[in-house]
Amino acid sequence: MYRRGTSASTRYLTLHWFPREDAVGEESRLGLAVPKSVGTAVARNRIKRLLREAWRSLLSEVPPGRDYVLVARQGLVEPAESRGGEWLAAEIAEVLAKVRT
Repeated sequence: MYRRGTSASTRYLTLHWFPREDAVGEESRLGLAVPKSVGTAVARNRIKRLLREAWRSLLSEVPPGRDYVLVARQGLVEPAESRGGEWLAAEIAEVLAKVRT
């Protein structure tokens, strides 16, 4: 995925994607990577839940037939907690906009 795919980044997120030939037109799949540098286990699990929820709210904007890996970067916990899910969805939408171009 990381070698053959393409990626786009923002300050807090990196999105890797790869087209699936066997699933053209099917719903996309998402994988999450939240490294230990992001925070404690509790913080990482909370971020994963928030990222999944924000991703689901943007499914209509996600190009189908691709595999995605969303990687959280260090420093995401504080703004995600203070600004909420709408901010996180906007961050994901920003990196998704780079996918479509």
